[in-house]
Amino acid sequence: MELNFKKIGQGQPLLILHGLFGSADNWLGIANDLKKNYTLYLVDQRNHGDSPHHEEWDFKVMSDDILDFVEKQNLEKTHIMGHSMGGKAAMNFALNHPGRVEKLIVVDIAPRYYPVHHQTILDGLNAIDLNQLKSRNAADEILAKYEKEKGVRQFLLKSLGRNDQGNYFWKINLPVITEKIENVSRAIDHQGSFDKPTLFMGGANSQYIQDSDKEEIEKYFPNSQIIKMKNAGHWIHAEQPEAVVKTVRMFLG
Repeated sequence: MELNFKKIGQGQPLLILHGLFGSADNWLGIANDLKKNYTLYLVDQRNHGDSPHHEEWDFKVMSDDILDFVEKQNLEKTHIMGHSMGGKAAMNFALNHPGRVEKLIVVDIAPRYYPVHHQTILDGLNAIDLNQLKSRNAADEILAKYEKEKGVRQFLLKSLGRNDQGNYFWKINLPVITEKIENVSRAIDHQGSFDKPTLFMGGANSQYIQDSDKEEIEKYFPNSQIIKMKNAGHWIHAEQPEAVVKTVRMFLG
């Protein structure tokens, strides 16, 4: 699969994977602050952004996509950082292909199973009739019946595209994501471990990484550390960008 991506900067390679409903652009601000020291590859994962849509959608194929991508970019080894869904994709890739990864950064996600908690958002997105949609404001009004937070709605509507004929379309593969959302809730299931330096970076106001996750994290990533970012929830890179950049620089060295 030919994943869409942006490449900026110079220096050691750092591959960045966005979360569910997101795209490579979500991390562009962070990448711009790191580009003096790193060559950054911001990837749209399958069924997101400008990458192709496909019926297969789980962490195995996402991991395969990453392997295919690094091979095509001639990256023998790379640092890799993933947020939420992208963090689990990064974990799977590091466990399956440890020789390809120098250091791993996992942003606000643990290896465990997470109950599906995006159904209301999916209901809202599916309630928008693209054939009848006249404006983005109209889409926001519909989505507001399902999601009260304006910032979340703005994030979700970044995936609403418009073609040359003026017709709206979803950049995300909404039917497949709706049908297979359980696939990105599953726990990591692997026999081995990734022994290289790993950083789990959580938001202090987020419940995605809890104290009870430490044992499972150390099982798969014995050379890991966990930090919690003050005044940040799940969207750490948007809420505390300067702290994220500083932490990434210190960890990668």
